[in-house]
Amino acid sequence: MDPGKLMARRNLAEVLTGLLVLVVAVGFLAYAIAHSGRTGVSSGYPLYAKFNNIAGLNTGSDVRLAGVKIGAVDGAVIDPKTYLAQVKMTIRNGVELPKDSSIEVASESLLGGVYLAVQPGADEAMLKPGGTITITQGSISLQDLLGKFIFSATNMVSAMTGSGSAGSKAPAEGAPAAGAPAAVARP
Repeated sequence: MDPGKLMARRNLAEVLTGLLVLVVAVGFLAYAIAHSGRTGVSSGYPLYAKFNNIAGLNTGSDVRLAGVKIGAVDGAVIDPKTYLAQVKMTIRNGVELPKDSSIEVASESLLGGVYLAVQPGADEAMLKPGGTITITQGSISLQDLLGKFIFSATNMVSAMTGSGSAGSKAPAEGAPAAGAPAAVARP
């Protein structure tokens, strides 16, 4: 057999194998997207909320009530007057929220994932389409929480051992007592 024909056959086999792998990969991707459970809100009404921090919140993030998805985040902009993040969300038709409801940026887990958690209020009047939820809690940084915890734990240990307060320890052996003049070395 001619070496040129053998090489052409081999190249054709490699190309066909590559195409087959590509088609299978596209099939897996389509299946994953179709069965991910991440569906948008097909119809609903808009609501707004202003937050001081929405770190990790993205367009398409869930809006949940008692852990059940009732909407999705449509977008966020900065309010030029207050410098707060104004979030627009769509709430599914049939879900009415009292005017005094609150909303917070919540974490799904320690590894990430952020959503908006709605706590319904007790007001008999309901938010109208285009209304604003005024009671909000922005996202809390895990790094800030750990820093505060470490700082408070250090202060607590210092207070218990007395290492942080003046005059709480006896002077080291050979050192002058507190308030006594120190000896000056003369040449």
